[in-house]
Amino acid sequence: MHRIALAFAVTLPAYEALSAQTTYPHAAETIGSVRQIYDGVLTPEMAVNTFRNIDRLFPVRSVPRSDRPMPLPPASVPLKTINFSDGSKQYDLENYLELNRVSGLLILKNGRIKLERYRYGNSERTRWMSMSIAKSITSTLIGAAIQQGKIRSLADPVTRYVPALAGSAYDGVSIRDVLMMSSGVRWTETYTDPESDRRRLLEAQIAQKPGAALAVMKNLPRAAAPGSVNNYNTGETQVAAQILRNATGQPLASYLHERIWSRVGMEADANWWLESPDGIEIGGSGFSATLRDYGRLGLFMLNGGRINGESILPAGWMQEATTPKKLRNGKALDYGYLWWTGTTPVSRRDGAYSAEGIHGQFLYVNPAAKVVIVVWSAQPKPLGDAVVNDWAFFEAVANTLR
Repeated sequence: MHRIALAFAVTLPAYEALSAQTTYPHAAETIGSVRQIYDGVLTPEMAVNTFRNIDRLFPVRSVPRSDRPMPLPPASVPLKTINFSDGSKQYDLENYLELNRVSGLLILKNGRIKLERYRYGNSERTRWMSMSIAKSITSTLIGAAIQQGKIRSLADPVTRYVPALAGSAYDGVSIRDVLMMSSGVRWTETYTDPESDRRRLLEAQIAQKPGAALAVMKNLPRAAAPGSVNNYNTGETQVAAQILRNATGQPLASYLHERIWSRVGMEADANWWLESPDGIEIGGSGFSATLRDYGRLGLFMLNGGRINGESILPAGWMQEATTPKKLRNGKALDYGYLWWTGTTPVSRRDGAYSAEGIHGQFLYVNPAAKVVIVVWSAQPKPLGDAVVNDWAFFEAVANTLR
């Protein structure tokens, strides 16, 4: 099997010894509030400013960069345009960028940059929010913890690692159920409804009180038997974050730095939202990084989670985590372990998958075509603002570069 080379020496920097980076180019911009993000009421211009400054909305924990970044050399032949169809309509690259309000686009083939575009004043130094791409990062860290033996098995009950959830609707729920968003715990994900469970979790974060997020999850009722129903649930990823925190004895940002960020060779610090000052990371949102570092993360996935010959993830983890699963009752599910799986014949054939976030954020990986695509978008509303199907664009790129 062809693998992208992730082999180079990296020195792990000490947190307290990190040299100060130059001033962030967007630090002085006026931004909106987190409630405005989820209400979908930001102006297009304010959405751009806010999405590249989310570390000003809540306390964050940094994920320090590597001392020796992985090179991302340009391809000998760049990709200048792409023509494709979405349903009965024809589009090209510029249509896609403009209609979907894409603010950053990176296309990698065999580890080389085929195309890199920044819009709305963004640059290679911009950190952009991931929204639910953070869920896939959390899932990957659980794989790393299993590889190290810090988590014994996905079949383990959640309460083995989070005893605070004993006696709640999470009794009888496995880690695998959580990663498949099939705990059976009642949850409403409506972003714009201030009475939804998703907004209650957000308000707990706004309160910045230790333990508030987990308290929301502990008080939810049961709606179905564990493992029997899939229901998209950002709260599940806060449970996953607590599992990781307790199993590893480390903050998620520190564990990400230790196992992946520094070893892959990321060129910039990333940031991750916290539930409270110096508290636990938000497992389902609030991660921000540069475009190229998201691309390097995609290359790590494409390489099966191996760095310098070392398996950071269990053998076969990426295949298992990114392919359609089945619920305990045998019902098919077009979802992996906090990763979205391809649903078209072409994407299924290629084993393509993606991490996706509201407002138009994507990390797409196509193992067969050796392609990674990162998309930042500045769509003001959480859902429904995309004109062009992003996966139609991704498949056209993969077919062109095959």
